[in-house]
Amino acid sequence: MKLSQLPLVLLLISNIYSQHTEETPKPTVTIKPAQHVFRGDTVTLRCDIHAEGVTSWKYIWNKDGLVFSELWEHTFSSVTESDAGKYFCYGEEREGSRTSHRSDEVTLTVSDEAEAFLSVSPQKWLTKGDPVTLICEINSSSTGWTFSWFTDTGSSDNSNRHNLLSDSSRGAGGNYTVSSAALNHTGVYVCVAKRGEPAYDTYSNTQLILVTGVSPPVSLIVRPNRTQHFRSDSLSLSCEDQSNSTGWRVKGYTERWGLEDCSSVWGSQTGSTCTIRDTITYDTGVYWCESESGEKYHPVNITVHCESVSVFIHFTKPPFYVLYLNSQDCDLHSISHTILFVNDNDSATLLNL
Repeated sequence: MKLSQLPLVLLLISNIYSQHTEETPKPTVTIKPAQHVFRGDTVTLRCDIHAEGVTSWKYIWNKDGLVFSELWEHTFSSVTESDAGKYFCYGEEREGSRTSHRSDEVTLTVSDEAEAFLSVSPQKWLTKGDPVTLICEINSSSTGWTFSWFTDTGSSDNSNRHNLLSDSSRGAGGNYTVSSAALNHTGVYVCVAKRGEPAYDTYSNTQLILVTGVSPPVSLIVRPNRTQHFRSDSLSLSCEDQSNSTGWRVKGYTERWGLEDCSSVWGSQTGSTCTIRDTITYDTGVYWCESESGEKYHPVNITVHCESVSVFIHFTKPPFYVLYLNSQDCDLHSISHTILFVNDNDSATLLNL
C-alpha cells in the first residue's frame, strides 16, 4: 500500500466505527409497581436509553398519541381511571442531533380500589390441636403485595383497634398457618395488604376463629331451643356449668357489631345469662361463654331470619276452604295471600290466588 493512501484508509475505518457506535438506540419502559394497578396507587414510568457518546437525553412521553411529559421518570402520585392507556417514549439528544427509536408500547390498567378478602380453611370453629390457615387475597391477579396479620380488639379507639401478631412475618405471602391451634388463638383476625413505595394498603374483612377444649367446662344454652329464630323474638343465652358458677360472660361476634359484650349493644346481662328481648337480623352471629380470665368456650351459631309467616284456615261450607297466608318481609311490609281450595272427592284443587 502506498503511503499516500493511508489517510484514506484511516478515514474509511473511522466512518465505519462511527456508524457502528452511533447505532440508533431503542428505549426500554418500566412501570412500577405493576402494569395493573388500583385507583389511588402511586405509579412511576421510567424511560431508559443506552447509547455511547450521549451524555444527556430529552425524554418525550406519549400517551394514546399525545405528548404529556419530558421527564426520565414520570410519577402519578394517585392514579385514576383516566391515567389508564398505552404509553411509549423516545429520546432526543440535548446537545446533538441524535434521536432514539420509540420504545415498545406498554399498557397501564387502572381498576377500582383494591380490596383484600380474608377467608379461613378448613373451618372457623376448632378443637384444641386442630390446624387452621388464614388466607388473604386481593380482588385481582395483580402482584407485588405483602401481607401483615392482626387481631381486632374491638376497641372504639382506632389507634388501639388492631394488634400486630408477633409472628406476622410468617404470613407475608398471603397465608398465615397455625399447625396446632391453642385456646389463645381464639380471636378476630384481619389482614392488611401493602404494595408500592410509598406504600398503598388495604384492610380485609374480619374473621372469627374459636378454639375450644375437647371437654369444655361450660355450655351455652339457648332458649327457646330451636334451629330457627325470627325477628322480634326474645332469646335467652345462658352459660351453665356443673358448679353453677356466675363467673361467665356471654360474648358474641356479628358482622354488624363486630366483637361485643352482651350488654354493650344487643342485650342485657344478668349473672351468666344474656337476654335479647327484641331480635333483629343484625343479631345473626356467633356467641360463646367467656371466663373472667378470657378463655372462650362452646361457640353457638345463631341466625335471625327476617321473614315470618302466619297461616290461618277458614272453613266455609263444603267443598270450599280458604287459606290465608300473612308474611312480613325484611322491611316490615306485610304481604297477604288468599288461596281458595275446593275439595272434591278428597282431592284439593287451587281455584284462586
